[in-house]
Amino acid sequence: MEKLIEDFSLGLFVWQLVLFVGLVLLLRKFAWKPILGAVEKREESIQGALDSAEQAKKEMENLQADNQRLLHEAKMEREAMLKDARDLKNKMIEDAKGEAQDQANKIIEQAQATIESEKKAAISELKAQVAGLSIEIAEKVVREELSNKDKQEKLVDTMLGEAKLN
Repeated sequence: MEKLIEDFSLGLFVWQLVLFVGLVLLLRKFAWKPILGAVEKREESIQGALDSAEQAKKEMENLQADNQRLLHEAKMEREAMLKDARDLKNKMIEDAKGEAQDQANKIIEQAQATIESEKKAAISELKAQVAGLSIEIAEKVVREELSNKDKQEKLVDTMLGEAKLN
């Protein structure tokens, strides 16, 4: 250290000080401003990225909330559609049962009407046959009566016996 103090030169010191100050001024003008500008730009880009990330996070939360809401709405709509489908199915079944019952009642009524008309036709035909037989018997009785009364009674008994057998 003694040697440093002994070799000290004021002129050299001033020149070094001037050069140092000049260097500092040059660095400040040409290097620090661009470096500080680059650092500020970097800070701004980092802050912008953080803001974007925060905004993306908020949007993601909003999207998740929307997704949950849409999912809930879809479930509710599905339940409503299923209920409507069940109601429609039950209504269709009831309508089909009612229509089948109506058709069955109509078929039964038609069958009863057919049976009744056939019954009336059979009775009418039977009456016609009885009337025809009665006329035949009356004719034969009248013929036999004119000829013989014993034969007439015998003939009536025979015809009555035949009528019962048929």
